[in-house]
Amino acid sequence: MSALADEERAVTCVVADDHPAVRELVARYLGEHGIVVAATADDGRAALNAIIEHAPDVALLDVRMPQLSGIDVARRLAVGPTGTAVILYTAYGDREQLVHALDAGVRGFVQKDAPLEEILRAVRFVSQNGVYIDAALGSVLVNPNAAERLKTLTARQREVLTCIADGMTTDEVARALFISPDTVRVHLRNSMETLDAGTRTHAVAKALRQSLIS
Repeated sequence: MSALADEERAVTCVVADDHPAVRELVARYLGEHGIVVAATADDGRAALNAIIEHAPDVALLDVRMPQLSGIDVARRLAVGPTGTAVILYTAYGDREQLVHALDAGVRGFVQKDAPLEEILRAVRFVSQNGVYIDAALGSVLVNPNAAERLKTLTARQREVLTCIADGMTTDEVARALFISPDTVRVHLRNSMETLDAGTRTHAVAKALRQSLIS
């Protein structure tokens, strides 16, 4: 009877990301698919406190957060009593970062632009003592040269998307960056193609989710 109860017990999770839209979207999706989201947090310190308070099965953490990074949180949990398994959101295929995360006890890696169903799959798998590594990130761990292929936007493309995210028009971006409006449009078009986005708004949203801009 107790074994059956264990099998039916819902997986609990804390979700931490400093972008509210991403955080709430992921938390809502997980909740709609049977994961109990015990708490959400917008920085690493709040995430650590929430994990200590709720002791969830899984913590889904953005790598780059204010106060403490996802790796910092994982490192502190590794010496604590919670037993929470950590999955990191990451936008970059930085092999050194991934190795440090594994050393800190991280049990899963999911790319920021992963479909929501993949995030759900990772949470469920890691909650059952599995280790989940996104296929693209796994190739980085095997082949360090693959990391360069995951750095998708140029510095100028990031600048343009950051301006668009701040609400600027094409002409305003051109004046701010001392380039022509046509050049702005070229950078936007190339960014949309790189990010597989249908509109400039979609490109900004994907760049934010992948932490390519902030």
